[in-house]
Amino acid sequence: MFDDLKNMNLGNLGDLMSKAQEMRSRMERMQEEAQRKTVTADAGGGMVQATVNGKMELTKLKIDKTKLDVNDTELLEDVIIAAVNAAQQRAANMLQEEMRKQAQQMGLPPGMIPGM
Repeated sequence: MFDDLKNMNLGNLGDLMSKAQEMRSRMERMQEEAQRKTVTADAGGGMVQATVNGKMELTKLKIDKTKLDVNDTELLEDVIIAAVNAAQQRAANMLQEEMRKQAQQMGLPPGMIPGM
């Protein structure tokens, strides 16, 4: 292992550092872009729709009054939680897919970026 390090060309090291910086910049831009995107999911047969951004923040919650039983607030609470969780999962999947695409474009092998 140390023999390999001794034989490493310093030019290759500089090239590697340059590629690492480029990768970091591209990933930061991708994350910023993805955080501006939103995804929506519903639960309870469309009773509740939740919209989440790429930061996993709830940005919109819509309740369909025509499907709502005002006497069953417990059901409404459960449906809200389910809709928010589903939207957050979709947002996480979207971010992961964006990261996978970026890694592939940079020629990185699968698994180089954590969480992929």
